[in-house]
Amino acid sequence: GAVGVLHAGLIPLLVFKLKTEPEEIQELILDTLSNCLRVEASEALATGVVTILKEKLTHSSLAIRSKAARVLLEIGTHPEGKSAACEEVIPVLVSLVEDTDPEVQASATGALMFATIKPQGRFSALGAKAIPPLLKLVAEETSKARLSAIKTLTMLAEVPEGRRTLLHHTDTFQQCLNDPCEAVRRAAKIAISVIQWKP
Repeated sequence: GAVGVLHAGLIPLLVFKLKTEPEEIQELILDTLSNCLRVEASEALATGVVTILKEKLTHSSLAIRSKAARVLLEIGTHPEGKSAACEEVIPVLVSLVEDTDPEVQASATGALMFATIKPQGRFSALGAKAIPPLLKLVAEETSKARLSAIKTLTMLAEVPEGRRTLLHHTDTFQQCLNDPCEAVRRAAKIAISVIQWKP
């Protein structure tokens, strides 16, 4: 289905409709875009989708916020999408890391993780004060965003300013070494080694 939508050239129309349709239709459009962007992102990026998604990230509807963050997560998996995410939405994503809804938190943290792969994304995230809310998620054992938060903090620790801050919080990562999830344990081990690295 997603490939059919892409071949029919419907992405620009769907992106345009995000501005005008009622909320329940916007939700369907965001779901469709999420599926299509797993396959291909360049057409959506060319239509300025990131700017529209940035507005949707602050929408009063929980479903729209969550789905917009999910679409951004899909965009971030593509190389050209990482740059677009860095430039426009990192401060909003950082604010959504503290959203009351676990799904919004998880999608926003995942999108932030992809956005911080690029060096400018790391500096932008540090400037947006991403470390405190991410550390809070790492400390929450039930958080769905925990793994993404650890990986994002690991990338922020690659910047000297981030490393200096995180050196005071290695105990938060130490607690993750006993997590039942192997991926969390492995990510925490890597995070500690990056944070404690000395040139």
